[in-house]
Amino acid sequence: MAFPVSSKIIFFLLLFLFLLSATAQRSINVTLGSSITANKANSSWVSPSGEFAFGFQQIIPGGYLLAIWFNKIPERTVVWSANRDRLVQEGSKVQLYADGRLELRDPRDQQIWAATSSRGVAYGSMLNTGNFVLANSSSVVLWQSFDEPTDTLLPTQKLNKGGILVSSFSKTNYSRGRFLFTLQNDGNLVSYTRNFPLDEPIFAYWSTKTTGRGFQVIFNQSGNIFLVAENRSVLNFVSPNEASTSQFYHRAILEYDGVLRHYVYPKSSDSEGGREMAWSSVDFIPSNICTSMGERSGFGACGFNSLCSLGSDQIPHCDCPYGYTLIDPNDRMSGCKPNFVAQNCDEGARETDLFSFIDMPNTNWPFSDYALFKEITEDWCRQDCLNDCFCAVAIYNNGRCWKKQYPLTNGAIDSSLGGKALIKIRNSNATVYSSVFKKSESSTLIIILSVFLGITMFLLLSLLLYVFCFSRQKSKSLQPYQDLPGLNIRRFSFKELEVATNGFKEELGRGACSTVYKGILKNDNIEIVIAVKKLYKLATEGEQEFKAEVNSISRTNHKNLVQLLGYCEEDQNRVLVYEFMSNGSLAKLLIENSRPNWYKRMQIAFATARGICYLHEECKNPIIHCDIKPQNVLLDEFFTAKISDFGLAKLLKPDQSKTTTGIRGTKGYIAPEWFRNMPITVKVDVYSFGILLLELICCRRNYEPDVEFETEMVLADFAYDCYKEGTVNLLVADDEEALGDKRFDKFVMIAIWCIQEEPTLRPTMKRVIQLMEGSVEVPIPPNPTSFGTSV
Repeated sequence: MAFPVSSKIIFFLLLFLFLLSATAQRSINVTLGSSITANKANSSWVSPSGEFAFGFQQIIPGGYLLAIWFNKIPERTVVWSANRDRLVQEGSKVQLYADGRLELRDPRDQQIWAATSSRGVAYGSMLNTGNFVLANSSSVVLWQSFDEPTDTLLPTQKLNKGGILVSSFSKTNYSRGRFLFTLQNDGNLVSYTRNFPLDEPIFAYWSTKTTGRGFQVIFNQSGNIFLVAENRSVLNFVSPNEASTSQFYHRAILEYDGVLRHYVYPKSSDSEGGREMAWSSVDFIPSNICTSMGERSGFGACGFNSLCSLGSDQIPHCDCPYGYTLIDPNDRMSGCKPNFVAQNCDEGARETDLFSFIDMPNTNWPFSDYALFKEITEDWCRQDCLNDCFCAVAIYNNGRCWKKQYPLTNGAIDSSLGGKALIKIRNSNATVYSSVFKKSESSTLIIILSVFLGITMFLLLSLLLYVFCFSRQKSKSLQPYQDLPGLNIRRFSFKELEVATNGFKEELGRGACSTVYKGILKNDNIEIVIAVKKLYKLATEGEQEFKAEVNSISRTNHKNLVQLLGYCEEDQNRVLVYEFMSNGSLAKLLIENSRPNWYKRMQIAFATARGICYLHEECKNPIIHCDIKPQNVLLDEFFTAKISDFGLAKLLKPDQSKTTTGIRGTKGYIAPEWFRNMPITVKVDVYSFGILLLELICCRRNYEPDVEFETEMVLADFAYDCYKEGTVNLLVADDEEALGDKRFDKFVMIAIWCIQEEPTLRPTMKRVIQLMEGSVEVPIPPNPTSFGTSV
């Protein structure tokens, strides 16, 4: 069938109108009542140029994001979203209602998001700039997506004061993440870490430093991003650019890694040299986010325990150190966890032989240290970290050693850092606790039943043996041992201890009331080293009284008290059996050996204070030690301090002392009230601890007759004189470690408070610990011989 020319024109005109109506969603205006439903059809409202679209994108199966995206490139890159923190299900709908409301509702008709605007909306429109607007009949914009950005800015878009970009959580998770970029109301343009999942900022890792001047961030049509003052003068070029917006798409995005990047994408559909086109970065801030993080708290650029390094592509890479793995394999910024069992902190089980170090040069976690040592060797640094169960990593650089603990924060690898990280890991051939007990359920059940049956048979045989022995003892008219109920330590025979000590041969120490011998207990080829203390002239000779006192002492349980393992009371023999402390007494460490390092001395001070505090405040019946001194502070193989002889005050006669006055204690450590016929309280131990603390600080005896100046002979007097005159550095001479610790003066002040002559002025041991830890401020101490305000 042939059409005349005029008919052909009419035909094509009608065809054009039909096609236009079929693609109404590409029109400039979105009419009132229009809607889009989330489904696989991916319908959308498209800008006139077709370069941008407004609609639903499926992010995960069944999960949709109401978004704006670049519509002409394969990646369909999202530049704005309405429900980034709450994806909606298929069947959800966005609708421009007749009264001008633009709302997103889920399939149950619950409102998820709405555009806020004044009444009078006549239509909506997806503009060629990437801005979706609601306008009135006079085309005045009443609401626009440009005013509520998510993580992206586009050409012609402005960021006003108070405007914020929040990064996404990851490449594929569009919900709000860990960083924000904002033009503050004070005019400063700043990038912050975010107190995720809350909104408040934590640390500013980049800034234009334009407080009081910044007015608006402009992304102009030429593709330049800059900060202007109110008079429109340029304060800062955030991203100067030479790529034309007529040939390239532009976007600036605060990405999930905290970097604000300016990207361009060629508008030409042709591939360049056979390569597929992609977004390329033309500028970014900060220049190195790995080293820009300067905050002690927070996850940093990568996450706790991880390391950030800048690749050749200028993109930060988050990796785990050797021996660690990602917490979430799908999230590189989730942080890292050790894939080995941490070092045991229990007394006597520090496992130093099961750990070693991996060296990583130019690596640091700059804000996780809890101790710093100067002018030491790398070997010393390694060994000290190995001996410290809290030390996860040591950083060694130019004679300095920083010890780090979990969680490790803001880790980075960069040539500007220098030094090396010594990462402590469990040796691969070491036995890991968790693997020891990995057995099948059936084998575990068999083991449990076997143990149960074995114990049952053992108890039956033991009961028969006890009845047999008891009947024989009764027939011989011998008095049996009658231990007190609840006694939780072993009772030894005197013969056993004679054998263990080889006839009490190897003497470890001697006092006015006891002698200590080294012994070895053997049981099934297992040898346990013990310390055996023979006592003289006890306060109570009766059997039951002695055992009652021993039982009360045995019930004490603290890591800073020497453990009582057992006792013996046969005839006139009264013996106590203790755990063996391989490094002897604190007196030996301070006087006989070379000066121990400052950190070790302070560890001993803290441990001793905690042990005394336990005796005073945490025992069922408070115990006054009465003889705190370096000889009674013993050190185990890891140099952990433990108080010994803490129960002898209960067991000894009143006249048993090293002095001739009938006073309990040792000259130089005895509180003044002993001489004044005053009531004796726990404050006598506080006084003795004050003297011991001064000895630890100064690394000398409390009385030194062979000194250059007579004023330095008595340590307590010398210390107060130095404090009063502001010359406390004289107390430690050339000890740079001590002088380099900002707590040094504070510890001297605490010691002076402890040695106040008036007992009520001395702090309790609980308060002493609080003062040492820094949870309570240390007030200025008075002269120990005067009266003042107590702490």
